Amino acid sequence: MTKELFVKDIMAKPTTISKSAKITEALDKMLDLGIDPLIALNNTSVVGTVSRQAIAEKLGSKQNTAIAPTAIHVASVVKEDFTSVYPDESVNVLIPLLQRYKLVVVYDSDHKLLGQVTAIDLLKKYPHTGALKEAMVKAVTIEADERVVHLRRRMLDDAISRFVVTENSKPVGIVTETDVAVSMRKFREAVKDQHQDHQIRNLLVKDIMSSPLLSVDLGAEYTSVIDLMTKKNISTVPLTDKGKLAGLVTRRSLVQAL
Repeated sequence: MTKELFVKDIMAKPTTISKSAKITEALDKMLDLGIDPLIALNNTSVVGTVSRQAIAEKLGSKQNTAIAPTAIHVASVVKEDFTSVYPDESVNVLIPLLQRYKLVVVYDSDHKLLGQVTAIDLLKKYPHTGALKEAMVKAVTIEADERVVHLRRRMLDDAISRFVVTENSKPVGIVTETDVAVSMRKFREAVKDQHQDHQIRNLLVKDIMSSPLLSVDLGAEYTSVIDLMTKKNISTVPLTDKGKLAGLVTRRSLVQAL
């Protein structure tokens, strides 16, 4: 590295949401800005983060079927899952932190919120010389005709946040916690309470997946993956080897490989 980097060199403006806001407002903000999670505030104090995954779990819970999505507050999905640094610290302190947390909060010397750093902020500025395969993780698949209720159960039980969707053994799309959150919101807003339990069982993975599948070759340059993630606001890129699915790289797995 020719120039030492500090947290202040790569941090971004903090993206916040009040804990009293609606979760629909939080989801819209995350989708519009391509950010996950948001920093949750109580007045000006950081109280935690709110993620797409937490919103998906909340909207998919049977306990909340009688409550309109616009009536659920951010406070009910906030998690105290974050850590903090100061702007003049070396960028190297961020690597182990972002290997554990989705977001690092940056405070000034008076402990006031100054900025934030996510995996993509670090990846865009921190040099990486390794091969993509070093950051590759296993691709877990699910059939396009599988029911969304089964998808949610697998996500919860096996702590899996993304699946490659297959049809006739061929990858046709991807489904993530974001797709589940968006689909659960639309479903809850469109279907009346008394019909939700029955109709949600007819919702299939192919109805909510993101398609077509955006992938890169296993031998591609590291920077091409970062550029694709940044341009398309995505966190996962499938890798192919001789035209066949080899695995995935995610923002988290790329940081883990640093």
